[in-house]
Amino acid sequence: MQARRRLTLRQRLRRDGMLVLLAVPGIGILLLFEYIPLLGNVIAFKDYQPFLGIGESPWVGFENFMVLLRGDQQFLNALANTLIITGLQVLFVFPAPIALALLLNSLLSERLKRLVQSILYLPHFLSWVIVVAIFQQVLGGSGMINNYLRSQGQPTWDIIGNADWFAELLTAQVMWKETGWATIIFLAALSQIDPGLYEASSVDGASRWRQLWHVTLPGLRGVIILLFILRLGDVLTVGFEQIILQQGAVGLNASEVLDTYVYNNGIINGQWGVSAAVGLVKGLVGVALVLGANKVAHIFGERGVYQR
Repeated sequence: MQARRRLTLRQRLRRDGMLVLLAVPGIGILLLFEYIPLLGNVIAFKDYQPFLGIGESPWVGFENFMVLLRGDQQFLNALANTLIITGLQVLFVFPAPIALALLLNSLLSERLKRLVQSILYLPHFLSWVIVVAIFQQVLGGSGMINNYLRSQGQPTWDIIGNADWFAELLTAQVMWKETGWATIIFLAALSQIDPGLYEASSVDGASRWRQLWHVTLPGLRGVIILLFILRLGDVLTVGFEQIILQQGAVGLNASEVLDTYVYNNGIINGQWGVSAAVGLVKGLVGVALVLGANKVAHIFGERGVYQR
């Protein structure tokens, strides 16, 4: 059998020229808004002053990073809050779409399934301004629930302005807003599972629980691992807009996270170098976690984000 001749780069470009042309706008956007701005991370090594510009601002080496290593109390507080919120979201927000997708998939009526899906998708399209306002109208001091409790002579619940419950409140808001939308990927993965596997397991006497454990979850395993690895890349990002809208109600001690720390110290207080250093470290940690988790996935025989 004659070996297939390998095409040159020019021949491949001529063959796939239209596809390359279609990809040019997307590549341009990525370069302009994602990769070129990475060059601005150089201010993490400078005493950056906006009126001097990046080129004229003096070099300080790793001094901005040393501020963090010396144990700045505000930074440590922001890091602790970020880790607490991230832990709650990994424990509750990440599995929620999986459970919801399994419940929706169990519905026998396709019309009912589509109706429920449409309702659950709606919160995703609301801005965080609207979501926070809805929660304030329901759970706030003058919200619907507390007004009802007052009318019944019952003690009210201090939830929106309670710093002790702020991390749980954020987690509940994210679950309400994003769980429905996140089920799309898992529902698509469920539709790719061979129905013959369920029929064969049913013939073998497997219950619905055993079918879930031995057929459904293994069919979702690759997608779950992929999304979990990608989630690790944003492990130190917990929602800037959502939190900044509610900081005034609970104070910085309970609500300051790394994203708001960068904003409050960089934009508000003018400590551009330190804030850039925090952002750079956060990005590097995310990359390291993704690469490490992907390596672990390969060890256990999974594809991960990319193949070896």
